[in-house]
Amino acid sequence: MFHSRTLALAAIVAASAHVCAAQAQGVATDHLIESITVTGARQRATLDTPAATASKSAEALREQNLVNPEDALRYIPNLTIRKRYIGDRNALIGGRSFSTLQAPRALVFMDGYLLSNFLGRFDAPRWNMIAPEEIERVDVLYGPFSAIYPGNSIGSTVAVRTRRPDALEISARTTAFTERFEEYGLADTYDGYQFSGFLGDRFASDAWFTLAVNHQDSVGHPMQYYARSAGADGQFAQLDGPAVPVTGVRFDVDPQGRRRAVFGAGSGAIDRTRQDQAKLSAGVPLADWLEVHGFAATWRNETRNENRTFMRDEHGAPVWSGRVLADGVVFDVPQTALAPSERQESHLQWGATLRTTRGAGWNGSLVYSDYEIRTDRTHSAHTPDPLAVHGGPGSLEKRDGTGWRTFEAQGVYSPRPGDWVDGAHTLSFGYHQNEYRLRNPIYTLSDWRTGAGVLDQNVFGATRLRALYLQDRWQMTDEWTLTLGARYEDWRAHDGGQRAGDVVIDYAARRKSAWSPKASLAYSPDPDWSLRLSAGRGVRFPTVAELFQGTVRSSSITVNDPFLEPEVSDALEFTVERVFEHGQARVSLFQDDVHDSIYAQTNIIVTPNVTNVQNVDRVRTRGVEMAFALQPPNMDTLSLEGAVAHVHTRILENDNNPPTVGNRWPRIPEWRGHLQLAWRPSQPWLATLGLRHSGRMYNRLENDDVNPDTYGGVSRFTTLDARIAFTTPGGVELALGMDNLTSEQSYQAHPFPQRTGFLEARWSFEGGR
Repeated sequence: MFHSRTLALAAIVAASAHVCAAQAQGVATDHLIESITVTGARQRATLDTPAATASKSAEALREQNLVNPEDALRYIPNLTIRKRYIGDRNALIGGRSFSTLQAPRALVFMDGYLLSNFLGRFDAPRWNMIAPEEIERVDVLYGPFSAIYPGNSIGSTVAVRTRRPDALEISARTTAFTERFEEYGLADTYDGYQFSGFLGDRFASDAWFTLAVNHQDSVGHPMQYYARSAGADGQFAQLDGPAVPVTGVRFDVDPQGRRRAVFGAGSGAIDRTRQDQAKLSAGVPLADWLEVHGFAATWRNETRNENRTFMRDEHGAPVWSGRVLADGVVFDVPQTALAPSERQESHLQWGATLRTTRGAGWNGSLVYSDYEIRTDRTHSAHTPDPLAVHGGPGSLEKRDGTGWRTFEAQGVYSPRPGDWVDGAHTLSFGYHQNEYRLRNPIYTLSDWRTGAGVLDQNVFGATRLRALYLQDRWQMTDEWTLTLGARYEDWRAHDGGQRAGDVVIDYAARRKSAWSPKASLAYSPDPDWSLRLSAGRGVRFPTVAELFQGTVRSSSITVNDPFLEPEVSDALEFTVERVFEHGQARVSLFQDDVHDSIYAQTNIIVTPNVTNVQNVDRVRTRGVEMAFALQPPNMDTLSLEGAVAHVHTRILENDNNPPTVGNRWPRIPEWRGHLQLAWRPSQPWLATLGLRHSGRMYNRLENDDVNPDTYGGVSRFTTLDARIAFTTPGGVELALGMDNLTSEQSYQAHPFPQRTGFLEARWSFEGGR
């Protein structure tokens, strides 16, 4: 709960601010958005942000194949998205110094409202609360250099702004897509479609509203397989007793270089998902200097996960489980290996903002949001698909009623000519609070399709973060700008515990606090050059899942740690930006030195797999990042933008696993980059070609995955994407697209999509005032 003293403090902050500028708009993410130079535009290199930034406008996003909101980050410098298939709810972010398995190191906001989901190890930001058709722009701030954002910003901060109408606006888009996927002799086509719509208007009173909807129906390719690997001696475990001779088992080499047997696409490998989202937003001016706006959004999902067996008996009939004989080896395939599951989800988020809108001087804002997972129920069978269709034993996992709340009170002073020390200072200060709560019981069912059962396991707990921050941007001279900031955070974990059968463990409450100083010095000798040196500390406290979410399942065991220390990142960045006659370029040198990095390491040698959440004492990342946007002279029909990054990351201290010292940090490639070429031969036509590359990575702290280009590994990839669009005289945009043109096979543990085609139609209308 947000207590009365919280609201009292918020009132004090708002009052002292004289209740943010039209530029800052009273919301931290809006200040970020207004400060960023739009990619490709010839503008003065910005000094308003304390670190490197990147952005994509809605117009730029229509130059690529965008189906889900997270696709907007596909061509952002030195970022990656682990999107396994269209409709994936776990599209995780990775960046300069953090992997896609470290989701709490990235913050994602929508119009200033927090979408970051820290309730589970693989829980990605709730992209589902954004309809693709309502995106106005996406902006990214790198590193922990701004005091305005919580310690989770030690990786990256993503701010998504949705459209707000100046007059009547209507648009609709429909997309059909198909993927041809082949692996382990299993070849099939996986199809789907999506509809996204937007309606908005602004009235004479300056009040406005928008309604955004999205519907998606899709089937993903197989995500995972049931497999068994041989030991270090190259021999499989010996089993005795009768076994059914089978054909079809695929033998290959696993990421650790051991011989492996693959029996089928298992653990709910093929995801059939149907998702619906709707969001109503509105704003009303209360005075010529004061407004209130808010939104309410809902998202629903129904999914069924299916499996495929490779095994056939002597009569050609499929074999789904039991003791089998393949290539002279006896294996035991459990009934749960190829068992299906179903999931029903219903989420609700709402938020409201009260803010002043003076053009300069003192302004302030109050922002509140609530994210509730109203329904989240996964029914899992304990028998394979052919038997499970008739019922049988299983389990039910629930997360009903969990979620998070956020509150922000912010004051901003933006200078006016001749005002207060000649208008040299821009101040931001405020109070932030977020609370995450988790309830995750698992029940044993006699019929996996029904909701009644016996409580078998339970995980529960909560965290609360309170913070005060102050940041001053001082324009010392026309050329020099100094930004200083500090953030104080007070963190508490409480009401945490676990239940396994009749054993209940209650964890004592913990409380920690930390200061995070920030500094940035920028020099701009003329409008086309800027140089900036930034230093900042960020403290990322453990999440509810990392502290309390230990689970025991048939195929895996997760061991949590309620005594985890927070991650402390000391980061440096030196950036040079240059604006040219026909483009702009940026070069950034960066270092991130993290103490007590939180990481979940899985021991894949044992069955079931065991994952331990633990602190790694010290990890240091250094790198260089180059980004550019060009409009070649005398070639107005062409534009080119791209980026390349080289990263060197090493484990410097690790008392929990000393042999890993000196190894590379998992899932961060040495080289990563992209290029995107756009050609507009005439007004109605557009053709784009995009290239994405990610170099060699490791999947484990031990760096023992010597065969990365296979299922379970983390492989290199270079993919080509293409899009051709034509706008008819009636204003309908028709587009044909293709991702992964060469159908390259690549993996990030799970297989990534192969060649995928898109057919899209979009219509829009904008009325006059």
